[in-house]
Amino acid sequence: MSFDVVVIGAGAAGLFCAGIAGQRGRKVLLLDHGERIAEKIRISGGGRANFTNRELDVRAPQRHFIGDNPHFCRSALSRYTPQQFIELVQRHGIAFHEKHKGQLFCDGSSQQIIDMLLAECAGGGVDHWQPCSVGEIGFSDQAGYRIETSRGTVHAPKLVVATGGLSIPQIGASDFGYRLAAQFGLRVVAPRPALVPLTFGGEGWAPYAELAGLALPVQIETGTKKERTVFLEDLLFTHRGLSGPAVLQISSYWQPGAPLTLDFAPGVDIGAALGEAKQRSRKRIGNELAALVPARLADAWVGQDAALQRPINEAADRALAALAERIGRWQITPSGTEGYKKAEVTAGGIDTRELSSQTMESKQRGLYFIGEVVDVTGWLGGYNFQWAWASAHACAHAL
Repeated sequence: MSFDVVVIGAGAAGLFCAGIAGQRGRKVLLLDHGERIAEKIRISGGGRANFTNRELDVRAPQRHFIGDNPHFCRSALSRYTPQQFIELVQRHGIAFHEKHKGQLFCDGSSQQIIDMLLAECAGGGVDHWQPCSVGEIGFSDQAGYRIETSRGTVHAPKLVVATGGLSIPQIGASDFGYRLAAQFGLRVVAPRPALVPLTFGGEGWAPYAELAGLALPVQIETGTKKERTVFLEDLLFTHRGLSGPAVLQISSYWQPGAPLTLDFAPGVDIGAALGEAKQRSRKRIGNELAALVPARLADAWVGQDAALQRPINEAADRALAALAERIGRWQITPSGTEGYKKAEVTAGGIDTRELSSQTMESKQRGLYFIGEVVDVTGWLGGYNFQWAWASAHACAHAL
């Protein structure tokens, strides 16, 4: 069985690439080992698929992405924009809404995006084998790629790998793409969990574990000088550590052993507010603090220091200043992450120095890599899906 193109991986990037290539006249075979199609799309956005972000700046898209070479993504992202994907969604009659900071979600189910991509594949006459496992892959200059599958041997001059990363193994994530790259002598940037909750060990975390379920807006930062990264997002306390958009965002930049700095009342001068309260109030410090931050958090802070368990007008200025410093610049070092099981994406992947930013073709002739398997990782909020669409579009047009 011979095809012009074989695409391995029927997730966001693979489906989109296969559909476009088919509609552009290529004879395409799409393979995936999973029982269910595009599980990552299905579970994304709470089941409503955060399918892109309209705030992506097409003039400087790299500021929303990380990788050993963050500028690599500029070419594809500037040539296929969020607005172009939005127009495709609209053509398929899918209603959507903007939730927060440019994040677009389906009004209905994420299945609508999957059905749209499948319809695009059908429109391109794509052959779709799923579930279908892939075994040995060989290459020769004369015959191109020979792919052994559970449904027989197929041949194609061009092979597209869209197999994603290691995040969420329970829905079928694997290291297939990295192993194939190694087979053909291509470098891989060490994968790691990204957009992932952070954990905190030891007795020092015990008072905060009791805050599980508490959410509040914070400013969170890590790194120093040129490497300093800051986000203003919502934080969520968990039994094991911290999560929520603020922590998922910073996790992609956090380095093991480095501290995080959190401001629990961004935009508020806690020291001045407590000082002013001391002059006019006889309430307990915890009660005054609860007017500035959530009461549960205020109680947790005050409960750790006997000097703070008194009326605010009796408190020492030094104690109030120390409390304000802790609320405004709390430094804490994570013990680790929740790992790939809870990571939304995988950072690292196929080294972009091995790929063309114009076509996504590797230095191994006829072998392409797109989507999450590549060392391009976006912010939370639809940016990773936009990279899937853009890299797939660049690749499909090159095919």
